[in-house]
Amino acid sequence: MFSVLMAFLVLFSTVSFTIEKHFCGDVLVDVSLFAEAEKCASEAEEIIAKMDCCKDTIDVVQGQDELTVKAFDDLDFEQQVFVTTFAYSYLTLFEDLSQQVIPHKDYSPPNLVHDIQIRDQVFLI
Repeated sequence: MFSVLMAFLVLFSTVSFTIEKHFCGDVLVDVSLFAEAEKCASEAEEIIAKMDCCKDTIDVVQGQDELTVKAFDDLDFEQQVFVTTFAYSYLTLFEDLSQQVIPHKDYSPPNLVHDIQIRDQVFLI
């Protein structure tokens, strides 16, 4: 789950896009992300073309274009110590079940001669 989240983070941080806006006077007519913004309507275009008040603005959102990959040798000494101790403590956190000692593995329970609960008439309710 974490690796998928990190992959999407890298993807979205490297994507760049443009936002194109078309204004007629002070009124925003159209906003577009992937295509060219629509201009004014044809009837109003002739009137507005005479007034010369239409303008287009383009906002460019730049994504990250260089990704740096650091090796372990590029880290400071303190960072290297932290990474190694963290990795060691994380890896030793889990124990393998085959190495655990089970103390009662060879113990056989005693033979029941009498049923003690019935003999003492002690019943769970």
